[in-house]
Amino acid sequence: MARKRKGRAVSGWLVIDKPAGLSSNAVVGKGRWAFGAQKAGHAGTLDPAATGVLALALGEATKTVPYVTDALKAYAFTVRLGVATNTDDAEGTATATSDARPDTADIEAALPAFEGDIQQVPPAFSAVKIDGVRAYARARAGEDVTLAARDLYVESLTLTERPARDHVVLHMVCGKGGYVRAIARDLGARLGCCGHVVTLRRLWSGPFALSDAVTLDAVEARAGQEDIDEMLLPLETGLADVPQARCSALAAARLRHGNPAEVIATDADYGDEAWASHDGRAVAVGTYRAGALHPTRVFNL
Repeated sequence: MARKRKGRAVSGWLVIDKPAGLSSNAVVGKGRWAFGAQKAGHAGTLDPAATGVLALALGEATKTVPYVTDALKAYAFTVRLGVATNTDDAEGTATATSDARPDTADIEAALPAFEGDIQQVPPAFSAVKIDGVRAYARARAGEDVTLAARDLYVESLTLTERPARDHVVLHMVCGKGGYVRAIARDLGARLGCCGHVVTLRRLWSGPFALSDAVTLDAVEARAGQEDIDEMLLPLETGLADVPQARCSALAAARLRHGNPAEVIATDADYGDEAWASHDGRAVAVGTYRAGALHPTRVFNL
């Protein structure tokens, strides 16, 4: 007999304006505790020092996490020029310095090289695994960590402010798997002046923005209260970038049992992934073919 999960079968998205100093997993733990949820996860890690949008999925919403993780995300971050660190952020120790301070025009001219489909080497202090061990664990142990370059799509990278000669503020929109710290490191290297991130804030992640976010303090203050579920966004919010297919009650019943069923209307093309809804609620995600949805994942709502 399967072990019954502890907690409430609550489902939805909780968007946190993550404070600095906490890991993303720690925020998930606090959110799960506050709601008494059976299960919880997040859609895209933020470094402990970073702030901003951290989307938490509770219950059945965890099944939609991949659609948010794969979506574009936007960041505002400050780069300090003249110093490189072993972590590529302000928490590390300096590994190189430079007296060079490029002009704003030179910085702007360097940014297009980081746009489009690029290759990026993750920081040595990152969660990438090497033979099953996190790179940061190896780096902290004094190992020489060498990571392979990865594909990254950067939609835009722009300079928004130059508050000081050795500081620039940048805005970036990128795809899954991007390391802002690596952008700062590589930009500094390209400009010949070194660089690292000193502040980082995620502005939006897929369908979730700072305007949707609540503070962790506000969530903890309502822990266990009857109205805490009012802080949640619907599960369906996580499917905003996936075509919707409306279906009848009979079709919804078939889909929930894992069987293909006809849909009433959809913008999906043949072979597209789509999600079926009945009365506005998500029923299943699957492949749309010839007027029917073939489910690959169903929602127990």
